[in-house]
Amino acid sequence: MLVAIFLACGFATAEIVGRSPRVLILHPYDEWLPASAIAGDNARERLQEATAGKIDLFSEYLDLSRFPEPAHIDRMARYMAEKYFDHRPDVVIALGESATRFIVSNREAIAPDAKIVFCGFGRDSGSKLNLPAGVVGAFSEFDIAKTLELARALQPDAENLFIIGGSAAFDRTWLDSARTDLAAASKDYATTYLEDYSINEFVERASHFPPDSIVLFLTILADSTGRNFLPKDALGIVAAKASAPIYGPYDTYIGQGVVGGNSVTFESLGNAVAGLALDALAGKPITDIEVPQTFFADARQLKRWGLSESALPAETALSFREPTLWEQHGDLVAGAIALVALQALIITGLLFERRRRFAAEGESRLRLLELVHMNQSATAGALSASIAHELNQPLGAILSNAEAAEAILKGKTPDLNIIQQILADIKDDDQRAGNIILRLRGLLKKRNAIDWQEFDLNEVVDSSINILHAEAEKRRVVVSAEKPGHRLPVRADRVHLQQVILNLATNAMDAMTDASTIDRKLTFHAALHDDAKVELSISDTGHGIPKNRLDSVFDAFYTTKSTGTGLGLSIARAIVETYGGKIWADNRAGGGAVFRFVLPLAEAA
Repeated sequence: MLVAIFLACGFATAEIVGRSPRVLILHPYDEWLPASAIAGDNARERLQEATAGKIDLFSEYLDLSRFPEPAHIDRMARYMAEKYFDHRPDVVIALGESATRFIVSNREAIAPDAKIVFCGFGRDSGSKLNLPAGVVGAFSEFDIAKTLELARALQPDAENLFIIGGSAAFDRTWLDSARTDLAAASKDYATTYLEDYSINEFVERASHFPPDSIVLFLTILADSTGRNFLPKDALGIVAAKASAPIYGPYDTYIGQGVVGGNSVTFESLGNAVAGLALDALAGKPITDIEVPQTFFADARQLKRWGLSESALPAETALSFREPTLWEQHGDLVAGAIALVALQALIITGLLFERRRRFAAEGESRLRLLELVHMNQSATAGALSASIAHELNQPLGAILSNAEAAEAILKGKTPDLNIIQQILADIKDDDQRAGNIILRLRGLLKKRNAIDWQEFDLNEVVDSSINILHAEAEKRRVVVSAEKPGHRLPVRADRVHLQQVILNLATNAMDAMTDASTIDRKLTFHAALHDDAKVELSISDTGHGIPKNRLDSVFDAFYTTKSTGTGLGLSIARAIVETYGGKIWADNRAGGGAVFRFVLPLAEAA
């Protein structure tokens, strides 16, 4: 069955009747030479890919470096002529100059009807081969001058130039080319060509290169003793002992000790010559092409010799470069940066809100202080008559005692002991009057900030009872206090707590207005609460609080009194909560109401 070949490969379709197309790839040396191996492998891959595998590919290794003798070449030609007698190739790909020369010379015997395409050498070498018409190739210029250009950029202060080449025919060709290509540039250096050395002699010389040297390694397929090498292996031996950076014209030298160079990559050579073969199989006209060169470098060698990566020519292919953290973990780093930025944003927002909260709390505290002061003034006004009455008592006593003393002194024999007793009474009454005035001043004093201090709650209860004493007597309310025999330390503003007690006590006395005079009892009870708090309860014998209003008595503007403002209890709750406490109201079992508040013990705060 006839088979049409070459489908979907981007070139015009040609028909080869009854079989798949055949392509023979000729390697000039053995299978271990990286240059031809890389080029050949890339050529095979492209041919396989372009024909979807519908192609017969053959490879031959001519081994012309180790066996350059004409007898070997003749044997190889006869062998291949017989081998491919029944399978004549349609296209022969020759990798390198030696392979091209071989197939051109033996074309009639091996592949008389085949197209021949080649790669791996420049136009100058091609012209020396006197290639017949129809033999087309992908020319590549291995310009050693460009490799020196790279070395000069990295080592601008170098003064010595060493060029290393082997003793094989191909090695000498390279040395001849170098002498021509470097003729001008080498004048800037003390130039030395190292050739006709054994491998050990190369190593010995390399170990003594001056530090300001540029070393160009061409090829060593054989040394002066006739020992054969793969050039990259010879390079590795020499580079291991070299005392100066080494450069080379092949990218296969990367990883073997060279800093870098300029070359046509063998991958691109393989692709280019495969492209020519595909066009030839497709019946297209083909012509010679040029494969572009590129600079290449080894990042590890740059680091070894302290050479700057920034000095490399633009678009240099840099191998073995350690990727940066960003290149290795870009997504992770970006995520971390985003997370940190988000955290910073959140923290900034929280700080802003915290600042706003502090400002709001400060403003609220200031307003509370103002309300407390207003409440203190109102309380002082409400108790003014009682306070004045209480103040009149010591003042009246002082006056009476002073008049009595005056009368005694007018006698003939005044009793000085009595006079002394009268003066003592006057001092006590004066002290009483002074205390009343002091309490009144404290009640009316305006504060712009909380006066934090630690004190005994029992003392505040006593001072509050003293202020209320006259008012309670006027209303015929019996006041009693139940206090423990120990201190109840709290930390707060003393005057503020006194105001809470006065608010609760005056409310309690108001609640007993309608009660019988013998039943009007106002009771203070202070005690420890849960070992961590103090509790003060103020109970009355009034009519109590309706159950459905117990929860609303502390609301602002809530009042059951016709003259009340509804602020006293709400202010009391605000004060208690400011100091970390809690206040609530309830009804007593025996009638009347009881208001309680708890505050943290100072030691537990």
